[in-house]
Amino acid sequence: MDPKLELYDRLPALLKSGQDCVMAILVAITGSAPQIQGARVLVNAQGLVQGTIGGGKIEARVIAEAQDLLKSNDHFRFHEWNLQTEIGMTCGGLVKIYFEAFRISRWEIAVYGAGHVAQALIPLLLNLDCQLQCFDPRAEWLERLPEHPRLKCQQLANMAESVASLAPETFLLSLTMGHAHDLPILETALKRKHTEPKVFPFLGVIGSPAKAGVLQRELRQRGLSQAEIETIRCPIGLALGNNQPAEIAISIAAQLLQERDQYFGKNKWEQPGYRSHPVTGKDSDP
Repeated sequence: MDPKLELYDRLPALLKSGQDCVMAILVAITGSAPQIQGARVLVNAQGLVQGTIGGGKIEARVIAEAQDLLKSNDHFRFHEWNLQTEIGMTCGGLVKIYFEAFRISRWEIAVYGAGHVAQALIPLLLNLDCQLQCFDPRAEWLERLPEHPRLKCQQLANMAESVASLAPETFLLSLTMGHAHDLPILETALKRKHTEPKVFPFLGVIGSPAKAGVLQRELRQRGLSQAEIETIRCPIGLALGNNQPAEIAISIAAQLLQERDQYFGKNKWEQPGYRSHPVTGKDSDP
């Protein structure tokens, strides 16, 4: 097999194992260089994974630049180097190298409950760059969800017991059969936030203002402070649409995108060219 194709075959396995990586490609050469045009390498946080772009000083520089890219929020970089004056090699050529990062999505969403709203919401979220988990005690509802490599379903009689194992940055949504099922999930999540304040940047529960009042009262009775309780979003979703599952799902997905952009700093409305934010009206041009 062509060595270049072997690198592309290696990529899915690296990502599946949880390793972000960078592919660097030697796209152009002027003069002499220690590798041919099209040579490429895969690099992860630990160093060279596969391939060669010439060894020695040029490869060490490529590995260092690739690892620096992984530490940033950038997806692509392009460098042009003089091998003699900038890399310290005896070769006098110029090389142009393209770097592309491949990252696992850091946006994790845990959905508690696989009922009607979850059935509408989860396929919608699978179109986005996120990792999803869904918990429900009912196997027949979990089986209705689509099979997808970024969706993990788990049947649990006691859904709250899984809260402790969620990644700290998980967005947690409680869409269960009723507040009796929501309550232990929310209590467990808030108690974890008490000891780990930065966990669960978004904690939401489906319901009405009346349900929110009942949940707040019962959580206070269980010893949670008002400040902790107020971190819960209830009702979940933006103020749009009606009570059909599909429209509720759209309102929730829209709210999650807003919260994701705020948390991860991906707000396109802050970029030049978007003259005003549709909600705030703020001019985004410098």
